[in-house]
Amino acid sequence: MNEVPPSVEPRPTPSSEAVSSRMSRQASRDTGPELAIRRLLHATGHRYRLHRKVPGMARRTIDIAFPGPKVAVFVDGCFWHGCPEHATQPKANKDWWRQKLDKNISRDRETNERLDAEGWTVLRFWEHEPPDVVAVRIAQVVAARRSGS
Repeated sequence: MNEVPPSVEPRPTPSSEAVSSRMSRQASRDTGPELAIRRLLHATGHRYRLHRKVPGMARRTIDIAFPGPKVAVFVDGCFWHGCPEHATQPKANKDWWRQKLDKNISRDRETNERLDAEGWTVLRFWEHEPPDVVAVRIAQVVAARRSGS
């Protein structure tokens, strides 16, 4: 008999096939905003690593990593990470979604703390932020870390 371990909550039934289909197509990496930021960084001569594992944390990766100066960049989706401006609350399966989204936010904090403890500078941006502004900020932080400031 396949029993669900007590620590794993079963997923609720999707409210519709359309919702299920839409949610399953959500990209978790290489999103449009992330690609735009990476293109701008690359065009200005910045080289980075993609989807680098967070030290000591299984199943967690840095979106854009600068390993030498230890700068970790995350481009967070407004819905999935709780943007104060654009996050929405699903109406169907409300309690399950609230728990899931709260866990995402908690996991983000935990990841930031781990990277900070390892000497990394963590930069988090929302998907709605202008890529050119984000790329400039990243370049400034990387340059400062490289120069030791």
